[in-house]
Amino acid sequence: MGEKALLPPGLADVLPPETTAEASAVEHLIDAFQSHGYERIKPPLMEFEPSLLSGTGAAMVDQTFRLMDPASQRMMGLRADMTPQAARIAATRLAGRPRPLRVAYAGDVLRVQGSQLRPERQFVQVGAELIGAEGDTADAEVIAMAVETLGHLGITDISVDLGQPRLVTAILEDLGIGGEAADRLRQALDRKDAAETTQASARADAHTDGKASALLPPLLDAVGPAQAGLDHLHRLPLGPAGEQARQAFAGVVLRLGEAIPKTVLTLDPVENRGFEYHSGVTFTFFAPGVRGELGSGGRYLAGGDDGNGSAVAEPATGFTLFMDTILRALPAAEAPTRLFVPLATPRHQAAVLRDEGWITVMSLDGASDDADEARRMGCSHLLTPAGPAALDETGE
Repeated sequence: MGEKALLPPGLADVLPPETTAEASAVEHLIDAFQSHGYERIKPPLMEFEPSLLSGTGAAMVDQTFRLMDPASQRMMGLRADMTPQAARIAATRLAGRPRPLRVAYAGDVLRVQGSQLRPERQFVQVGAELIGAEGDTADAEVIAMAVETLGHLGITDISVDLGQPRLVTAILEDLGIGGEAADRLRQALDRKDAAETTQASARADAHTDGKASALLPPLLDAVGPAQAGLDHLHRLPLGPAGEQARQAFAGVVLRLGEAIPKTVLTLDPVENRGFEYHSGVTFTFFAPGVRGELGSGGRYLAGGDDGNGSAVAEPATGFTLFMDTILRALPAAEAPTRLFVPLATPRHQAAVLRDEGWITVMSLDGASDDADEARRMGCSHLLTPAGPAALDETGE
């Protein structure tokens, strides 16, 4: 039995009361998103490779389990992320819907490998996508909705880390830096390695008239509180593409300051890891003292095939929340109040109690001591002739 209970690394059984807490939280989140006009979709667990791993799905190629479909003899993939599926549905089944299109989803995903912060390989995602809308108003809508909904769920002191993966690329393009030199600088900035960034910039100065050293190492000083970071970026000679990216940052920060003024906003203009397919402002949600991020998202092009062989790409922004992290951020789940119902109790009486909100556990064999049997079955209350009573109040 020990071997039968052994699961692969990154996979785990979820047991009561955590299962109940997770299901309740998922429905709370989806209900909240639907109240903002986001309609729920339910993609399949598996798809053919071409549809699952095209467009935004290409970023998940290395994380996707593959298997042969016995029916069609075609390769299928087991979803590692639900955002590409939402993009596919928008481009095909919902192509005729008015834009912007608002969709929400929830479901399990499975990944080939976990990460240092998230060793779990199977977990539940809950997310929302706003497809067909550009601009900071759309970005701010999804970020504010996520923060407010998590707050209603009971997670407070949320911080939002804003990124812009295209900023470094735009600056390198403005400076004319490409090839290995560009790759080296991106890696150094991703690692927040100031020494390597300075050295790599110095090597690039010969082709940029010293502009690389004047611009790239100071980008690391913009990491931190959002407004201070924006002020720092404003003082740098970013160039046309870089300035456009900075203005996108500024617009989102301004609107979030109006929508969720008490939320801590931080800026990380050089972070790219985990946002490979994003094309604009990105964001990650954190809670103090909680391992891993609560969720992440950002602006991207919702690309895919429209089903007729034509490519589709439309502006989109959205986020995915990770239920394993969210459950760690919530207070420990309490066992539900369970009422033990003696064998002689009429079934209609138990039905009335369930309608009142009780969880009833029916006796099956007429226990000699109902109180002892109630405790053994994990019940907190016992149905007595006078009505439900807490076990410590029954005197038994």
